[in-house]
Amino acid sequence: MRNPLKTAALVLALTTSASHGEELAPDALVKTISLDVLAAIQKDKDIQGGNPKKIASLVEAKILPHFDFAHTTRIAMGANWRRASPEQREQLVREFRTLLVRTYSGVLVNYRDQVIEFKPLRTQPGDAQVTVRSEVRQSGAQAISIDYEMERTPSGWKVYDVKISGASLAATYRDTFAEEIRNRGIGGLIDALSNRNRQNDARPASVNT
Repeated sequence: MRNPLKTAALVLALTTSASHGEELAPDALVKTISLDVLAAIQKDKDIQGGNPKKIASLVEAKILPHFDFAHTTRIAMGANWRRASPEQREQLVREFRTLLVRTYSGVLVNYRDQVIEFKPLRTQPGDAQVTVRSEVRQSGAQAISIDYEMERTPSGWKVYDVKISGASLAATYRDTFAEEIRNRGIGGLIDALSNRNRQNDARPASVNT
């Protein structure tokens, strides 16, 4: 059975930059950058072989500039976000970002023959938030719907959440975060995320991270 988090990470890993100074429509942006990342994976044997430095470089160059990790963290924290101090919010975003980037790196190692089909964009002029809908297809497996939740920011369109078959990637962490906060407080959650990231740094990237 497919792991929705891993599937989400695969799709998010297909996010890279458009030409400097050019703002594409959100659906055009995702389509264009997907081809760029797929080409990078397919032509680089080191990435296919799991080279951690090259995978990390690809993630840093192609994913991070187009993801609003602060917004994603707010979704994962839910009502607890309001309880966090400015310093704690900064720490939470940093640690959660590291955790998600680690997941994306692991998925890149295992990329094979997935194909993405995009749906027509439904939007109105002036919309600040849109949903880019797609399906991920792979031979011998049922297609999975993937919806990119995007918002317009001063630096262009950013992905802040992804929904797999209607389930929010960011919200999948909400119960875990809430339980940790109930047991150990927001500081305890930050420590738990930090410890997990340090443990991950001690071993090669993997989809099981």
